[in-house]
Amino acid sequence: MKQKGFTIIEFLIYCGLLLIFLYIMTGLFTQILDTQLVSESTNPLTQDSRYIFSRLAYDIKRASSIATPSAIGGESQTLGLVIGGQSYAYTPVGLTLTESDPTGTRTLNSYATQVSNVSFRRYGNVGGKPSIRVILTLTGVASSSSGIHTRDFSATIGQL
Repeated sequence: MKQKGFTIIEFLIYCGLLLIFLYIMTGLFTQILDTQLVSESTNPLTQDSRYIFSRLAYDIKRASSIATPSAIGGESQTLGLVIGGQSYAYTPVGLTLTESDPTGTRTLNSYATQVSNVSFRRYGNVGGKPSIRVILTLTGVASSSSGIHTRDFSATIGQL
């Protein structure tokens, strides 16, 4: 009479194959999670930098004058603009970059990033349209297996 079931050798082979499969899948799953963490910690840097520089470009181009920095070659941590007779100021406050105008104060970076090393430098010719060189550092709040991500950003924006 023939018995149905597994022999101990077959069982050990199946267990060994299952362990190898689980080991490979665990490694793959870990790599996927690490990639996701890196993506989640670097995406806010890119998004915030795009928003901040778009907002600065929009306001600098529509400004009637640049109050701070006032002299060509001058550098400041604060950018002061006059738009439609109203004063606008971009100022680092703690680890955020704020924009203040007559209607209130707003934070320009998200909760997922911190702003540091903010610098505004004025360029141009006497009697010409000035340009502002903006330099800042964004640091992600979320960390991944490769650590916390930090990027330096800079752009030169001219008036129209």
